[in-house]
Amino acid sequence: MRYIIIGAGAIGGTIGGRLFDSGHEVVLVARGAHGRALREHGLRLELPDGTRELSVPVAEGPADLTPRGDDVLVLATKTQDTAGALAVWGTYGDRPAVVCAQNGVENERLALRRFRDVHGMCVWLPASHLEPGVVRAPCAPLTGILHLGRYPSGSDGTTRRIAADLAVSGFAAPVTDEVMAWKYAKLLANLGNAVQAVYGSDEEGPASRLHQRVRTEGAAVLAAAGIAHITDAEQARVRGDRMLIQPLKGGARGGGSSWQSLVRGTGSIESDYLNGEIVLLGRRLGVPVPANEALQRTAGRFAQERRKPGELTPDERATLLGALEGA
Repeated sequence: MRYIIIGAGAIGGTIGGRLFDSGHEVVLVARGAHGRALREHGLRLELPDGTRELSVPVAEGPADLTPRGDDVLVLATKTQDTAGALAVWGTYGDRPAVVCAQNGVENERLALRRFRDVHGMCVWLPASHLEPGVVRAPCAPLTGILHLGRYPSGSDGTTRRIAADLAVSGFAAPVTDEVMAWKYAKLLANLGNAVQAVYGSDEEGPASRLHQRVRTEGAAVLAAAGIAHITDAEQARVRGDRMLIQPLKGGARGGGSSWQSLVRGTGSIESDYLNGEIVLLGRRLGVPVPANEALQRTAGRFAQERRKPGELTPDERATLLGALEGA
């Protein structure tokens, strides 16, 4: 298979880099400063056991490639960029397999409008991309655990071939017939991404309490909607001690994906498809979710105004505290 990584940032760069390093055929799709750095210097993938300098082929879009029957499109953009990516790649090739290696639960639905063979991936992969050409992935002994299955359910030979390639590339890649149950569980965990982004940390005080509140609201909404998700206990059992964050040269990892979007000043953030997913379900079902609503709005303002993590105004702190206390 040839893996075409659409969005070669923290997640896409790590998956693509690890696949390439283990001998698989990979193309990284990237533009701008990151694309130039990849073309001129290769991908610098920093791992606990050392740094890889990888000369992975780079493309800007489908016009740079000749479609093949064994192509796999790996969507690794943030969800707010998925529709744009699908508009560009939606007529590529003869029905390639598509893997949604993304947070949230909306991407697979969007991809299925354009492609028949869609696979969901639940991404447990702490990684960061804060400078052009460089991706850091601090976990060991596994780089990550990537549950994989067809959307909306099931699995097939393509699923298993992709999983086998990942399994020899530093990942565990369990094949599951219910991948969306894993992704809804990950959604609950990701509701705290925006807390970390706007407060700068989610470890203590009001931020910690808000993190717990948005998860509680999320779990209540999923229960009201009858949406199944994997339990925390089962996730902990599967993860075990197989992916532990290790120190990397050059300092601490920093924050998660939403935090990184603010640090890089991208102008957008994924909270509309994380906290916003809970808000959408809550409104449809008549279940109040004030903490997720307030956090979604605040994170959106941060992104639009290109503020850095932790730059909350006094009024915003009061609003978030009010949502927390009134919930």
